[in-house]
Amino acid sequence: MEKSLLYPELNEFRYDRKLDGLWDFKFDPKQEGNAQNWTTGLSDAVKMPVPASFNDFFTKKEEREYAGDFWYSTKFFVPKELEDKQVGIRFGAATHRATVYVNGTEIRSHEGGFLPFTADITSVAKFGTENIVAIKINNELHRDALPAGDTITLENGSKMVKPFFDFYNYSGLNRSVHLVAQPKTSVIDYSTTFDVSASHATVNYQVEIEGTADVAVKLIDEDGNEVANAQGAAGKLEVDNPKLWNVRDAHLYTIKIQLLQNGNAIDEYTDEIGLRKIEIKGHQILVNGKEVYLRGFGRHEDSIYAGRAFDLNVERKDVELMEWTGANSFRTSHYPYDEEAYRFADREGFMVIDEVPAVGFKMAAASFLGGLDASFFDGDWTDELQKKHLDQIHDMILRDKNHPSVFAWSLFNEPDTSTDSAVPYFEKVFEDTKDLDPQHRSRTFTLNEDDTFEASKCKQFPDIFLLNRYPGWYHKWGFEISDGEAGLRREMDQWQNSDIDKPMIYTEYGADTQPGLHKLPSIMWSEEYQTEVLEMFGRVFDSYDFIRGEQVWNFADFQTVEGNMRVNGNKKGIFTRDRQPKAAAFFLKNRWENID
Repeated sequence: MEKSLLYPELNEFRYDRKLDGLWDFKFDPKQEGNAQNWTTGLSDAVKMPVPASFNDFFTKKEEREYAGDFWYSTKFFVPKELEDKQVGIRFGAATHRATVYVNGTEIRSHEGGFLPFTADITSVAKFGTENIVAIKINNELHRDALPAGDTITLENGSKMVKPFFDFYNYSGLNRSVHLVAQPKTSVIDYSTTFDVSASHATVNYQVEIEGTADVAVKLIDEDGNEVANAQGAAGKLEVDNPKLWNVRDAHLYTIKIQLLQNGNAIDEYTDEIGLRKIEIKGHQILVNGKEVYLRGFGRHEDSIYAGRAFDLNVERKDVELMEWTGANSFRTSHYPYDEEAYRFADREGFMVIDEVPAVGFKMAAASFLGGLDASFFDGDWTDELQKKHLDQIHDMILRDKNHPSVFAWSLFNEPDTSTDSAVPYFEKVFEDTKDLDPQHRSRTFTLNEDDTFEASKCKQFPDIFLLNRYPGWYHKWGFEISDGEAGLRREMDQWQNSDIDKPMIYTEYGADTQPGLHKLPSIMWSEEYQTEVLEMFGRVFDSYDFIRGEQVWNFADFQTVEGNMRVNGNKKGIFTRDRQPKAAAFFLKNRWENID
């Protein structure tokens, strides 16, 4: 668990410089890097962009599909004026487990390929001169790790990952690397909660610091005016006539936290926050007292060439396309995204379901991808898995808790909930995470096709229900789609006739489509058929008041492992992988722009 995941900031007291660029890169299939002193630099290395996934830069299949240890290294300069500060290297993501070395000394290890961590290099840094950082990363998949899968060895000796999930295992330094420094007495975290009305808002804050200092907090509006201030590590900021953060109508305030000793500032941290109140009342989702119906997407951090690397250009385009469709929400399927994605969502007023990478916890899914068919939670790997699972939930909430866009935490994607063995695992996860979020936002998970109203043993845990359903594609497809709709309605009738009164959001539904394939009458894989599937789901959604959102799968086509059900990836995108619209994009735009 990390104790601080504040976004890096450059100001009078703090230092932040990206170390992005071309790093040395080398595979280590024999695990000989440590013995050969790769900790002090790589010889005979190739140049690899950071941030980027390494896979698609190679033309040899054994390199693109490589599984095992691999190394990155680069030189970096540490300014002499940082000698009196706490200095670190912050990695935005290293997929999936990493060990960091600076100037040949091992600094720390970390597991979890979708969340940041900082290596404190204060004791080993050379100030006023060049230093060298090396990082050993391993991208193998295991059942006791997130995301879940297996790693096998082929007869030729090559390792191969067998994911229990349907997206490609892109690997490497997928997000930016920062050289950071801050005072040794500094702000390490802060939290906010809100009491709001149209005429007044109270921001309740809590600041955590390293060391001892006085705390002063200010709130500044978008015009640069100070609207409130307070003293102390915990307190209240009172705002008259606030501009509230609303869905697709975002207003942000800057919170400025200063540490003082003898009246002099010694550290400062600023961030943007939104004042808003999110409530779940029965099957309603309310933002500032107004009911919201979610329209949007499941998404992947996936683009051509750089794989899972965060690209500000791609994110800007995606935001623009989501706005064009009339969307107001998305789920970070199936892992926490780069922090910049949330900052975009904050500014643009998107509601976000933030998901931890607990995907592949279902052996039936593994069977679909070539694994076994059994109960996942009967395995002997679950104790170790749960420790890692809770650790990553903690860090996701620690990192993202102050984003106004985040309205729910998804703690699993499509886990096996149809067996009694799942219940103790779920009980502990939900019990141990109930107090992590000061705002107590909804905690939930997605239910897949097998985890129906009748079959699921874990319906008691989520605050809202997320359903992934695929009639029209994985079953009852083609001319049978009318039976698919009838079956879907029968299940929705069961939910409606039960005593459950919670919001339901469809977080996956759709059909694979080959862009440019047209057929009259439609056939599967045609653009016409994809639209017909979405039309069918729209009819069902409009028939039940407790369905309070629709997030189609997927925003854009994305890469998967090879398979006889995939033609160069998953093609359920409403947009192609290079972000061009399919016919379904125009259907959704028309539908969503006419939903209140």
